[in-house]
Amino acid sequence: MQIYPAIDLKDGKCVRLKQGSFDDVTVYGSDPVAQAKQFAECGATYIHIVDLDGARTGSGINKQAIKSVIETVGIPVQTGGGIRTMSDIDERISVGVSRVIIGTAAVNNPELVKEAVEKYGDKIAVGIDAKNGMVATHGWEQVSDVSALDLCIKMAEYGVKTIIYTDIAKDGMMVGPNIETTAELVEKTGINIIASGGVSTMKDLENVDAIKAHGAIIGKALYQGALDLKEVIDKFQK
Repeated sequence: MQIYPAIDLKDGKCVRLKQGSFDDVTVYGSDPVAQAKQFAECGATYIHIVDLDGARTGSGINKQAIKSVIETVGIPVQTGGGIRTMSDIDERISVGVSRVIIGTAAVNNPELVKEAVEKYGDKIAVGIDAKNGMVATHGWEQVSDVSALDLCIKMAEYGVKTIIYTDIAKDGMMVGPNIETTAELVEKTGINIIASGGVSTMKDLENVDAIKAHGAIIGKALYQGALDLKEVIDKFQK
């Protein structure tokens, strides 16, 4: 199981939101490169970076910070937030991003996903964030009428190989991920599902591993010291 320590960027700083609310922000550091180096020193082999400003507004004001992490740390980075056009994707790939995550656009413009997969293959992932089973968009501030499962199946048909699934009610709450829905997505889509949101204990990770999810994203639990990244990687990453 691949472990993805997370860096959420807002105004160039490392932050965490509670349940995706931009009104409930905790700043954990002003230097994302230093944070990425710390993750690498603990054995991280992949880093998950979210451009929260981009997710909300569509303008990726944190591009330079992402580029600096890639150039300095030298391990693969997957990133999302504000990916609305093919030029957004081209730009991320050009600075060395290993996997670009399409979120809102997967609902509003699914043809973009199709085109991106044709061009970049497994360098394209889709982020599916759900409230009560329905896909949320625009930095989680709007909820669509598309179910998470239906969108997953559609994306698989388009050739998407990796999906990051987040239950917004769990995110930043340290209460464990939505194992039931994540397991359903693993079973019914047959593609790589990365569990995100709420992972806070070794038991949570055991549960994610047991449903044969491809990986788990860990954020707040690392920043608050509830989980030790080196210990997690030693136990779960094969």
